[in-house]
Amino acid sequence: MADESGLLQQEHAVEETSLKYMLKLAGPMIITTISFTIMQFVDRLMVSRLGTEALAAILPAGFISFIPASFVVGVYASIATFVSQSLGKGETKDCSSYWWQAIYMGLAYSAVVLAIMWPAAPWVFRLLGHEPEVVGMEVIYLRIMLYANAVGVFVWASNQFFMGIHRPIIMMYAALVGQVVNVAANYILIFGKLGFPAMGIEGAGWGTFVGIAVGAGIRMAMFLGGDVNRNFQSRQTTKLDLGKVGDLLKVGLPAGVELMLNVAFWGAILFWLVGKFGKEALAATSAVLSCTHVSIMPVVGLKIALSAAVGKSIGGDRKDVAVKQTGVCLRVALIYMGLVGLCFFIFREALMGVWSSDDKVIGIGVNILICAAIYQVFHAARTIYSGSLRGAGDTLWLAIASALGAVVVLGLGGLFIVEFLPGLGSLGPWIAATLSIITVGLANRWRFKSNSWMQIDLFKSRRVGVPVENGAVVE
Repeated sequence: MADESGLLQQEHAVEETSLKYMLKLAGPMIITTISFTIMQFVDRLMVSRLGTEALAAILPAGFISFIPASFVVGVYASIATFVSQSLGKGETKDCSSYWWQAIYMGLAYSAVVLAIMWPAAPWVFRLLGHEPEVVGMEVIYLRIMLYANAVGVFVWASNQFFMGIHRPIIMMYAALVGQVVNVAANYILIFGKLGFPAMGIEGAGWGTFVGIAVGAGIRMAMFLGGDVNRNFQSRQTTKLDLGKVGDLLKVGLPAGVELMLNVAFWGAILFWLVGKFGKEALAATSAVLSCTHVSIMPVVGLKIALSAAVGKSIGGDRKDVAVKQTGVCLRVALIYMGLVGLCFFIFREALMGVWSSDDKVIGIGVNILICAAIYQVFHAARTIYSGSLRGAGDTLWLAIASALGAVVVLGLGGLFIVEFLPGLGSLGPWIAATLSIITVGLANRWRFKSNSWMQIDLFKSRRVGVPVENGAVVE
């Protein structure tokens, strides 16, 4: 009997390390992230029809609005870690309790951010040195996004919860509906259809808000609905639990700082450095980043699924399975991103022609796409290894590596190139960005191969959530 049970466990472990298993888990998440990015791509393509100033404004404004929001998104990555490990241990009621604690934290944080950033918006973009006509559009879009991010708290927390309990299909359907609504609302409000006035970039902001609100409503209904409530007691775990809040913060704070620094330096500093070379350089950067966001999203979906799979494997004390799951996802990501990089290089002129008819914008963007082509495979490695390490709770390392890459390589390195190699123009900051991705990708690989993450036990102490590495409590 024991032998038969062991055989079944071995077969289950083999299944969980197969490409079929990982793609089945990651499939809905990949579809969700791709559809979201395509929605953003279409939105920005609509805005690009409003002129170079609007195209130059929308992505910097979106980045700035996401800097404070990215802190919440990063902290929320710990939801899937705790939910998946609790699921692996059979403690299902704790899964929904972590969701509620995340909602309470996110709403309080969003209120503070709104109070600070609403009046500061014009000052932020003037500080970046953007042209006055661009700043006016950026302020409008940023302020609407602050409202959208507050509603997004429900979306981000629910995504992590459903991924943690290995039911990504729920968030996939909710995301697809919300994104269809978003695109439709943007079209109507940007260009003034169905009797609505043409609102331009303001319409793009409100269209996005409507889409996010619809997606949040669907996720809430599913979370509180019969099946999830029956299995995870989602309606009975609403009580504030400061212990679980502490759990999420201890693991999530490094991830929140990591993501916020990435967005800050990839957004504010990159656009600040590129902005020194004029609105055409900003427009080209917006176009290229829109393309790279589409390319990386399938790998981001794979990463999120991998985090949940690794978390469950570690919760069930099967770290060898987590290693094999990482290897399977890495191979898929490297092949895919390698092909994307090749396409960026070969079709760079055609890609930029989709975004702009301005020869100067196209010329700048063609050169930037060469940098994007180079770093694709390194971005794949960085993303996959970070997903595996996050599933293990190794978020402090990820924060340190990411901070060094963002602050030292991209920030200081980019400033050095702009100041001392001005002949490179707007390509200079992108060279620094490429080196940053390569550096962090190699660092994450080293960390994973060192097996230090195997010593982390989120449940070592009686109160869940105190990360322990090499026997020492990480404060």
